[in-house]
Amino acid sequence: MSSDDSDFYGDDEVMADLKAKVKGLDVKAWWGEYQDLDTPLKLQARKKDVVDVSHLHNPYAGMQYAWQLTETIEDFVERLPPATTDENPGGPWIWVCNPYINRKRKGEADNQKIRGGEDEAPEAEGADLSSVVEGGMERLHLASEFIDGCKKSGNHPAIITRECRKAGVDAAKNILDLAKALRVTCGKWMLFCTTFEVNEVWETVARATANNELGIGAKVATRSAVDKRTERLICVYTADFSDTKDVRRVAERLKQLGLVQTKGRPLYYKPDVYTYLGISHGNPWEIRASIYDTTSMLKKA
Repeated sequence: MSSDDSDFYGDDEVMADLKAKVKGLDVKAWWGEYQDLDTPLKLQARKKDVVDVSHLHNPYAGMQYAWQLTETIEDFVERLPPATTDENPGGPWIWVCNPYINRKRKGEADNQKIRGGEDEAPEAEGADLSSVVEGGMERLHLASEFIDGCKKSGNHPAIITRECRKAGVDAAKNILDLAKALRVTCGKWMLFCTTFEVNEVWETVARATANNELGIGAKVATRSAVDKRTERLICVYTADFSDTKDVRRVAERLKQLGLVQTKGRPLYYKPDVYTYLGISHGNPWEIRASIYDTTSMLKKA
């Protein structure tokens, strides 16, 4: 050994002693005795800095059945697993928000005053929801009168069918135009899954929502004491049904997350204004209850 090596490692006697100690070390026994020792790396890993959430938003802050900014998604899903969480007095839903998008607090939202609209995402600031509902109901009433008159006209059945269907299509377009003009633009992708997979699917959706990968928020149905169906509904909200680029982006991300099956049942997108006006499947105006589906929206050009 050179003199330089000797200065660095020690002389032959020191090195022999060190090698003997290494050879005789029982790692398992040492770890059993010292695993709880506070090492610098352990202290650093254990240290939890105070998270600054001043720049984040949560319209569901303080709601028991919603994700809070102070908890992880894992803790949230463990606290409220949808498969076994029963309906609550606040409604049959569990909520998560996108904290990077500012929305009205749920308790301050105008949709809380509309029967059947309480369970939708808070509308945007400046939305004139009452005028949209009033105008939309009037438009549907006009469509109903036209359809009733058409059916009593004595015209050929094919003509009646065509004109009645056109009346519904025209009414739907007018309602969507009105909603867009008055900023009532929320809508949602609707995803159904079984109770056996709902916890896993919901955790995927919740994490992506909280990470600003999807839309403005999401909700999942809780366990119902009355409805014994084995399917659960998850809604993924976007800010503007007319923003097809963003609606498609969310659909594409859902597909990337494995939640849209190429050959499976497609997801359907419904604007909230339809919910406020009671436009659902089988409505008397023959208006389609959804305005998009993943089959057509994700079709390759």
